[in-house]
Amino acid sequence: MKVHLQELVKAALHDLVSAGVFDLALPESIAIDRTRDASHGDFACNIAMVLARAARCKPRDLAEKVVAHLPKSDRVEKVEIAGPGFINFTLTPAAYHSVVGDIVEAGEAYGRSDIGAGKRVQVEFVSANPTGPLHVGHGRGAAYGATVADLLAAVGFQVHREYYVNDAGRQMDILATSVWLRYLELAGETLTFPINGYKGDYIWDIAADLHCGHGDSYRHATADVFNAIPADEPAGGDKEDHIDALIMQAKKLLGEEGYLTFFDRALDVILSDIRQDLEEFGVVYEEWYPERSLVSSGKVDAAIAQLKKSGHVYEQEGALWFRSTDYGDEKDRVVVRDNGIKTYFASDIAYHWHKLNRGFDRVIDIWGADHHGYVPRVKAALTAMGDKEDADRLDVLLVQFAILYRGGQKAQMSTRSGEFVTLRELRDEVGNDAARFFYVMRKCEQHMDFDLDLAKSQSNDNPLYYIQYAHARVCSVLRQMDEKGLSYDQGSGLKSLNLLEESHEQALLRTLSRYPEVVEAAALNHEPHQLVHYLREAANDFHTYYNAHQFLVDDGALRDARLTLIRAARQVIYNGLGLLGVSAPESM
Repeated sequence: MKVHLQELVKAALHDLVSAGVFDLALPESIAIDRTRDASHGDFACNIAMVLARAARCKPRDLAEKVVAHLPKSDRVEKVEIAGPGFINFTLTPAAYHSVVGDIVEAGEAYGRSDIGAGKRVQVEFVSANPTGPLHVGHGRGAAYGATVADLLAAVGFQVHREYYVNDAGRQMDILATSVWLRYLELAGETLTFPINGYKGDYIWDIAADLHCGHGDSYRHATADVFNAIPADEPAGGDKEDHIDALIMQAKKLLGEEGYLTFFDRALDVILSDIRQDLEEFGVVYEEWYPERSLVSSGKVDAAIAQLKKSGHVYEQEGALWFRSTDYGDEKDRVVVRDNGIKTYFASDIAYHWHKLNRGFDRVIDIWGADHHGYVPRVKAALTAMGDKEDADRLDVLLVQFAILYRGGQKAQMSTRSGEFVTLRELRDEVGNDAARFFYVMRKCEQHMDFDLDLAKSQSNDNPLYYIQYAHARVCSVLRQMDEKGLSYDQGSGLKSLNLLEESHEQALLRTLSRYPEVVEAAALNHEPHQLVHYLREAANDFHTYYNAHQFLVDDGALRDARLTLIRAARQVIYNGLGLLGVSAPESM
């Protein structure tokens, strides 16, 4: 609809320029917006105010000239000029009837477009450390990231979904050492588990699997393991020094091969669990990018060398520092510690530098809101390494935490993680559809209260149920038609759409016509919640229509028209739910 009106305005402007009325460059795009007040028509265009200065003409006078040169259209009933020069369009009923034909013809492709023009966009999301199961916070990032990626693909971008696997560094060493210590307990040793170690039944499970396969091969006496190890925090020591010393002891006592046995097994088990969890949640990736490959390929060293070359790295007390204060950071940041170990920040710089050099037009990171201070730091490093335009190709979207509630109180759910509720436990309780849907109901930067009772309820108060029920209700009507032995002719329905004169029908038609605009806005603004709100409105229009009118009427032409309309509504709901990663059941 908007495209048609844009073409009309473009044609009018072209005629004015060709006739010598104005000498100006025609704009590449023309804004056509839906009016908020129906008394102002259906759509409004501000082109007269945009071009008034260049045309050396008052906006209202320019608007009058544009209106006078608009081509005739059977979709436009009336054109008026309002205020300082807005051009308001009122559409004919036939214009909205044509939407039904568009939906029927396009089917599952309705709402999709080529606005992205094939530009390459990388979306990196979740990327949780493979040190434990995914929790409900990761779930929100997963649902949001997957939906943003699918929306971008729906409007014509070439999307590359990526998971950055943090399989190197200190946290992985803590994981491997935690598994080894549990293994020692299973082998008969008695020890005090470090306060900073990874806890939870999943650590026991991995340790038990290793003990079953290797017996006591990697057993060492507790006295040897804790020999010369500084005290842990409960004993008056520093928990960080304690766990770091245990890591060094594990590497020393086990040797490289033995240590990697624990390291690799823990990584493989947990990463496989994460993959399975995400796949069952409907989240798939084109690539799982390992951090270790950055180190082994020399990309981290190359990134640090590039920073040195640019003059933004200096040495102090044996460590290498990035001069991030030059870019507004509160303090400079370490990239290589005094012991020669590279920091996570160094790997992140290398990863993002490499991403920007992989040919993506845009790179989108989706992080937890607690990483907000990290964003300018990474962008500063990328700017220091090259062109600021490269850094500007990186967008970071922050996702706030999700808090589970049941009966108005914070939910208490059993968990095997030791400290948090897993995504799998949430999915087991409310189902994939509800989890995917509820996670994207609000803007990503807003805190989210996840109401478990509402997510499971089969009532109109549950927005997901309300939307899915609209789809199922259409399917039910079509089954009733078959049961009653009535016929349906789609061709007749398309030709008889002029019979749809009821206010409920007009409302539903207008809502269906908005779907492509909503998909575009939700994609370009990275706001899946716009699609959620739209689907709820579409479902409401359908349910209201359903409650007010009979569809299986005796008049064959009217019956065909109404059935064609509700089948179009079903298609739009199906398409929209699909973009959210949610099913559209045929019965409920």
